[in-house]
Amino acid sequence: MWSAALLLALVAQSDPVSRSWNQPVEPFRIIRNIYYVGASDITAYLIATPKGHILIDGGFVETAPMILDNVKKLGFHPADIRILLNSHAHYDHAGGLAAIKTATGATFMASEGDAPQLARGGKDDPQFGDRFLFPPITPDRLLRDGDRVALGGTIVVAHITAGHTRGCTTWTTTVREGGRAYDVVFVGSPTVPPQYRLTNNALYPNAVDDYRRQFATLKALPCDVFLASHGNFFALAKKRKHAGETPNPFIDPAGYRKFVGEMEKAFEKKVLSPAS
Repeated sequence: MWSAALLLALVAQSDPVSRSWNQPVEPFRIIRNIYYVGASDITAYLIATPKGHILIDGGFVETAPMILDNVKKLGFHPADIRILLNSHAHYDHAGGLAAIKTATGATFMASEGDAPQLARGGKDDPQFGDRFLFPPITPDRLLRDGDRVALGGTIVVAHITAGHTRGCTTWTTTVREGGRAYDVVFVGSPTVPPQYRLTNNALYPNAVDDYRRQFATLKALPCDVFLASHGNFFALAKKRKHAGETPNPFIDPAGYRKFVGEMEKAFEKKVLSPAS
């Protein structure tokens, strides 16, 4: 099972689009104690605290060593990663989780909705079937909507924004910098890939309702710092060129609102299409 999952994940990541998502980039500080440690488009975030660190997402199988190297480049030790979180149970965000957990000994926490998919390594996905497998991983702690993950004075909140997967999770936290507080949002994924069947899908009959609840949740969240599971969602390539500058390019509430609005329109258009 492990070898087959790894082989298929490697084959899937070898396509040109996936390779372009997984190019190495230098890590950098985003704001306060939040750092970027991911690839060119497949994101991963380190939240550093005095009691250890939180890592959000593991990328592809091939991204895991890049993430760990980026953590080291910033002067942190991978062994100090205490908590490992996931945005959603797809091979481009969960593929490296098992390797990172083994390397760090971190406690892996994930949503109840995505836990079965993570434990199956992507098998029997309601949209992709067995097309995109990854090394399976079983959460140490299951999370529900509104659950709080606390470490070293930092609190990260899970918001279940299902639709893209059954347990897709948007994470939020608050940081203080320059005398004011900033709401940080790590968007899970509100996208609807062309292959998705939103209606008449016996494997995910409530997908449309879940997406609509997701958009209601995203529109209600306060957001100053806009981050997400894919860099193209929040113009990472452009913004990282100006990381550390004033004003901070990642403080982008207007970009967040625009993105959510555009994704909601695209979703509703997909629902009305004959191919939905």
